[in-house]
Amino acid sequence: MIETKQQEMTADRILLGQKSGIGLFLQKLVKQRALVLMSVPFLIWLVIFKYIPLWGWSIAFQNYKPAKAFSDQKWVGLKQFKFMFSDDRFLVVLRNTLAMSLINFVLGFVTAIILAILLNELRKVAFKRVVQTISYLPHFISWVVAATIIQTILSADGGVLNEILMGLGFIKEPILWLGEGKYFWGILGVSEVWKNVGWNTIIYLAAMTSIDPAQYEAAEIDGAGRFQRIFHVTLPGIKPVIIILIILNLGQILETGFEPQYLLGNGPNLDYSENLEIFILKYGMNLGNYSLSVAAGIFKTVISVVLLFSANYLSKRLGQERLF
Repeated sequence: MIETKQQEMTADRILLGQKSGIGLFLQKLVKQRALVLMSVPFLIWLVIFKYIPLWGWSIAFQNYKPAKAFSDQKWVGLKQFKFMFSDDRFLVVLRNTLAMSLINFVLGFVTAIILAILLNELRKVAFKRVVQTISYLPHFISWVVAATIIQTILSADGGVLNEILMGLGFIKEPILWLGEGKYFWGILGVSEVWKNVGWNTIIYLAAMTSIDPAQYEAAEIDGAGRFQRIFHVTLPGIKPVIIILIILNLGQILETGFEPQYLLGNGPNLDYSENLEIFILKYGMNLGNYSLSVAAGIFKTVISVVLLFSANYLSKRLGQERLF
């Protein structure tokens, strides 16, 4: 009898806790109704443009023909996926995509953090602003213009890079930088750094402004030099931001872009410049094989989601910052 009453009391407490939890949620919802209403347009946009189009994924499992109704399409199951993974060209493209993405990932993070630290250490505000402005400008140049600048610099006929290297005696004759595939990944990595490093530093500089100046003062009183303050105050202060950005970027590891590869790529370097986006355009859209295009897009999405959740889970297990 006593056990039964105890069980009933426990059940009542649980129910009361659930009611109070729902009540607290509703109270917060009412208090923050302005923010909720402001988020409604975004949620509508998200549903219309991000979730409803997922219906189109069904095309990957069909032998899709644009002129036919949906009910008349022929279902082929995983045929497109099997063809994709058995195609040698797709494997080469996947290798290129991963290689370019990892190079951009490492160079992008390292250079952005180093530049942000250097800018943070500058004491002359005017000079700091000039450097920031110069580093930001390439981000606002379209890739069409940027690719033309890069091609001019790397040209074998009077290109600046070849002229400098020959003048210093490192090479005896001009090199066709964009005519040999082995140079393409490095060229793309340097080009991405040149174009985006200034823009990528913004979030790190913002994170550095939240570090308590008293920490720098205490470190200086304890005899810490400039490099010691960087390693023991600045870097730990922006560590949460670095981890969050790493997790987010790992979720986009297969998103290497389209414009730079398309504009800088050519016949001689095709085996190194062609990535998944160009593969989808060339072998899917241009040839009318829309099912293959969608299958490749699904593959990218699934890998991105798996990497995102895996990185977030690993960060959680290590006791670091995480997305959720």
